[in-house]
Amino acid sequence: MRILIVEDHADLALELAEQMARSGLFADCARTLKKAHELLTAQKYELALLDRKMPDGDGITLVPAIRSAQPSTRILMLTAFDAEDDKVSGLDAGADDYLTKPFNPNELMARIRAHLRRLGGECDPAIQLANLSFSPSNREVMISGRVIALQRRELDLLEALMRRAGRMVTRDRLLQQVYGGNDDLHWNNLNVLVSQMRRRLKDQGAQVEIHTTRGVGYFITTSDPCS
Repeated sequence: MRILIVEDHADLALELAEQMARSGLFADCARTLKKAHELLTAQKYELALLDRKMPDGDGITLVPAIRSAQPSTRILMLTAFDAEDDKVSGLDAGADDYLTKPFNPNELMARIRAHLRRLGGECDPAIQLANLSFSPSNREVMISGRVIALQRRELDLLEALMRRAGRMVTRDRLLQQVYGGNDDLHWNNLNVLVSQMRRRLKDQGAQVEIHTTRGVGYFITTSDPCS
């Protein structure tokens, strides 16, 4: 499962992301509301942690966008705004929960687990392409019924391609989804990852191909049986 962390303090955002990782959760961080909007267009999130005091506005303004784009996403406000009116306004805006800073990390994780349990019955069905299967709910990959172990970025890449099988996924969208829009990365990082993914799928006998449209992006299809 994937968490969106909207927090402008870099150290806290990193600490939260590491805490998620120790619990087996994947996290993307946005230090501005603008960045959060970009991530929401590129990735599905089960839960969002929202700070209110952001450099470009109040995090509460992001709630309607989340509700519109991803209605099932749970929203937990995580903020220093601790007045009763602040809590009421956050919950009335559509947040599912409200936790004030400073907070107990164990309480935060307990609340996150509780929210994710409520999503238990809303798992996406597995995506099937030829003999390759990807399960969004537990991010399990199977080829001809065999579970295949992939690295995190390989899983992110495969999920992005499988969700749009047969359709183009742009380089910008893949960079956003796989690397979180890290400006320090070059297109070559993505090219190398795609080449690595092609070899891995071929070695495991997957009956699919990842195609390149130069300068635009990639798409995945079933293999041509005549090739």
